Amino acid sequence: MVTSAPVMWMRGGTSKGGYFLASDLPQDTAERDAFLLRVMGSPDPRQIDGMGGADPLTSKVAVVKKSEREGIDVDYLFLQVFVDQAIVTDAQNCGNILAGIGPFAIERGLVAATGDETRVAIYMENTGQVAVATVQTPRGQVNYAGDAKIDGVPGSHAPVPLEFRDTAGSSCGALLPTGQAVDEIEGVRCTLIDNGMPCIVFKAEDVGATGFETREELESDKFAEMRAKIEAIRLAAGPRMNLGDVKEKSVPKMMLVAPPQHGGAVTVRSFIPHRAHATIGVLGAVSVATACLVEGSPAAEVATIPGGSRKTLSVEHPTGEMTCVLEVNDAGDVTSAALLRTARKLMDGTVFA
Repeated sequence: MVTSAPVMWMRGGTSKGGYFLASDLPQDTAERDAFLLRVMGSPDPRQIDGMGGADPLTSKVAVVKKSEREGIDVDYLFLQVFVDQAIVTDAQNCGNILAGIGPFAIERGLVAATGDETRVAIYMENTGQVAVATVQTPRGQVNYAGDAKIDGVPGSHAPVPLEFRDTAGSSCGALLPTGQAVDEIEGVRCTLIDNGMPCIVFKAEDVGATGFETREELESDKFAEMRAKIEAIRLAAGPRMNLGDVKEKSVPKMMLVAPPQHGGAVTVRSFIPHRAHATIGVLGAVSVATACLVEGSPAAEVATIPGGSRKTLSVEHPTGEMTCVLEVNDAGDVTSAALLRTARKLMDGTVFA
């Protein structure tokens, strides 16, 4: 039984977790998952006997290896380690942890720095899609200091732009897995969508919220009935989204939308899927922004959409906003998406289980 492994703990976007080389983890999936549960201290609401931070956003793992795929530098497998359940799942991507993959790959020698900036092509094993991260590497070293700011993270850091390729239908087989802009589930009009992250998008007002609540309010007893309602929607939608029984899965994410309050495109309150998100996931933001462009969808009905084929959509969330840049073709279909993230190395050493 493996009892320790080299690891780099990093913040990626608004999440943080352990970044491992695939060769440093057990090759047997069950043994690997058992090791990671011990590392994080799960299952335990406080994760007191491990490295996890008692929150899904801080109980994450990246597994990275040099890629054998043409035009790809590294392969990245994301694993969500549940906090209070003995579950490790690869059912989704994580675009926040993705922000640290480029720096980690360079730090570990999987990718050589190419100048002041180094582009790292990343194959996301969870969904079979590709992202390209641009990492600052002056003098051949990863630089984490800079002026870029993202909401949900204090201070400023070096920018890590992420460009996503071919994310539509990454988990569900199609951008709109039911082929419809709107499906009515449990009496609520929903858009079932997957542009990098399977999401169910509906108006906050349709489930008894405003969409402007704080995370704490949404998790209070006052909204217990609402949370039960959206879980019923999620369970019913899973098979329709080609995800099967999602009772013990971390997807689809639940997205409550409302009109923007601060000059953006749309306001979102995200459940991931049972805890309210402090911000919003990167690929969740891409999927919601895309839903805003789906004619007749609940998101389109509340969103403010700019003109032109290159659309910059600010997705407002509880602690700020996330800007998505979407390119659309003449038919109005989204052809590419890009976002700005940051990352920081927190610790490099050995973790014990």
